[in-house]
Amino acid sequence: MCRFLRYCISHCLHTAMTRLEEVNDEVSVWSSVRWLGYLSSLNLLVALCLGLYVRWEKSAETIFLVIFVLALMVVGVACLLYYYFNLERLSLLLLHPSFGFLLGLLCFLNSPALESDVKERASNYLLLSSVVLRTLWALLDRLFGCTRYRPAFLTTAERLELVGFTTASTVLHIQKSLSVMVLVVALATLIVALRMKALLALPNLVCFAVMAAALFFRSLNLSTNPFALACFFSQLICDPLLDVYFSGLSVTERWQPFLLWRGLWRRLTLLPLLAVQVAFVALAVRKVADPELLLVMVPGLAVCLLFWAICHIVFIITVWGFHSKLSECQRVCSSQLSVRNRLDKIMASKGMRHFCLISERLVLFTLASTVALAALCWQSSSSVFVSVFLLVLPLESLFHGLFYELGRALGGTSVGYAVVIPTNYCSPDGQPMLLPPDQVQELNRRSTGMVNNIQRFFAHHLIEAFGCDYSTSGVTLEALQAKIKSFLELRTADGPRHDTYVIFYSGHTHRSGEWALAGGDTLRLDQILEWWREKNSSFCSRLILVLDCENSLPWANHIRNAEGVYAAVQGAALAKAKDVEDPPQLGDFTAQWVEYNCNPNSAIQWCERGRDGFCRLRHLQALERLRAAPADREVISPTTGGCTSLD
Repeated sequence: MCRFLRYCISHCLHTAMTRLEEVNDEVSVWSSVRWLGYLSSLNLLVALCLGLYVRWEKSAETIFLVIFVLALMVVGVACLLYYYFNLERLSLLLLHPSFGFLLGLLCFLNSPALESDVKERASNYLLLSSVVLRTLWALLDRLFGCTRYRPAFLTTAERLELVGFTTASTVLHIQKSLSVMVLVVALATLIVALRMKALLALPNLVCFAVMAAALFFRSLNLSTNPFALACFFSQLICDPLLDVYFSGLSVTERWQPFLLWRGLWRRLTLLPLLAVQVAFVALAVRKVADPELLLVMVPGLAVCLLFWAICHIVFIITVWGFHSKLSECQRVCSSQLSVRNRLDKIMASKGMRHFCLISERLVLFTLASTVALAALCWQSSSSVFVSVFLLVLPLESLFHGLFYELGRALGGTSVGYAVVIPTNYCSPDGQPMLLPPDQVQELNRRSTGMVNNIQRFFAHHLIEAFGCDYSTSGVTLEALQAKIKSFLELRTADGPRHDTYVIFYSGHTHRSGEWALAGGDTLRLDQILEWWREKNSSFCSRLILVLDCENSLPWANHIRNAEGVYAAVQGAALAKAKDVEDPPQLGDFTAQWVEYNCNPNSAIQWCERGRDGFCRLRHLQALERLRAAPADREVISPTTGGCTSLD
């Protein structure tokens, strides 16, 4: 048997060295690092075979010899498929469940008599060296940028190894086997939580490792191999744990498999969630079956169960509501003809951020109720209770992480209102005058273009349009005041205020920046800010004023001194024309600003700020002043690399 084992190992080494010589001319950092992975797998294979051989030698049971031979055959077939037929995926489908199964056998088929065996200790050291090499390989792979991150809850290798380990647990008594299976599902859920970067993933990892090692396997009353357990746990946890730091995927990219599921399948996931919760409560209530604790525990248990039930009913309703809102976002996304409106932008426009911020706190109460119930009804001698508790924690932590991440990553809701008064000539007091007949057509074309551009801006950023008022005869102060006040009172369909309110104005202004309205009336910035304070006194919404008029600078300077408001002004100043045939016109800034904000491939290039603080493009000087920096929805101010957010 030793001769046969030596032959297999030497043949594998010969094949590996031959393969190394073939690719010697194409040596790269990635290929060099990858050989660490091969060496780790080879160490693991030798450790598994040696461990099985020791168990066969000590017990003389034929089943160990059969498994040993079958394992070598599977490894041999996998090597043939990988090296000679380039069927890498198929070979891994054979190797990973075999590794999980054999590690499970080494773990569960253990006895104290093996601890003194030299070959068993050698097998344990090989398992540890495999863990070290595997961790080093994964770390170097990420440091050298060789890892490709893809949205996935579990990789194929992880699923297969978990299935293999679960299959190996069937050698135990049915109750112990069931406990191990639940623990494996809990481990899979923990891996998902780490890969999704859930906020409570790392505390869950510590809790899982401590409780599984100190309580679960002790409650099984079973002698297990800690080296095999550590190897299996490390093999699976290594990648997702490192990805908590190294993965650069965004929140929606990490959760993409879940967010893109159809509504029916997402709602069906509530069934196993409900089943786990019911099983947890049923196991917890068994504590009351002890007559000595009955009178002491019933009052506290009743209160705790009531709190748990209320929190979890709210939790289920919250998750159901999330699925409903997500399904609505998916329908909008599928109806979009352009791919520019990604799902995260649609979710932002539908008020998902506000929903997630509230849901995060509700799920936190759900977690607290679960921990409180588990602490009150703790059963350290029950392996099933411990494993179900370790499953419930990461499941609820996953939803908490989802709501927490989306609440901080998604943009808020926005609503916009535009006023365009197409007159280019004013009297000395700022009142509009009639245009010469030959200028009317050109003015109408530019004004219509402004309306179209601002509507494009609203549509691109999924800003709800309150209206675009276009008036050739001017607007009265009363009408504009009523419209703006109604606009500032707008709320989302769910009830809360919008995160951002955008007002666009293009028309007549005085030198002080006041809007020149019909009938000789004017609208000052202080009036708008006063209306804004009235409507937004107890909220933190933002107001953005976009001005395409001749006198934007006074308002841009004045907004910096305003107190108690979250507001910003984006405007433009017309520079002196150097080309008399192509003078700057109102509407040029709107066209260029909208194109710059809506087209990532725009050829428009704003230069660096000059000494006067303006950004120049042709005959335009773009200016921006903030009272409080908005956040979340990207709207690029016309500066090189400058970016202001909109919600």
